[in-house]
Amino acid sequence: MTRKKATFGQVLREARLAAGFTLRRFAAEVGISPTYLSQIEQDNIDPPTAERVTTMAERLGAVPDEWIALAGRLPDDLPDIIRTQPTAMPELLRAANGLTPKQLAELTERARQLRGGKS
Repeated sequence: MTRKKATFGQVLREARLAAGFTLRRFAAEVGISPTYLSQIEQDNIDPPTAERVTTMAERLGAVPDEWIALAGRLPDDLPDIIRTQPTAMPELLRAANGLTPKQLAELTERARQLRGGKS
């Protein structure tokens, strides 16, 4: 039997509860209404923007990029990065698709070295 992948709303709710936040308190922390937060957690509406997801993840000690992906969004900086090199950047992403996490870490480190160590 395969386990169904958790939704953004489910992950958010579990993390919020584990961190000890009430629905109302967490909604206030991230600048949304409790009703909106409840609708997100119940998967009745689409997840919020990448910016809002980042805020939620940071408040709960989670990795923003992982939550952004779970929400079906893209980090806000990626479209501009891709537009700087509209042929090479998609080609690089396609070539890196399927690499192991270890290989991706090595590729990332090599890219940083090529840029002179800048993040």
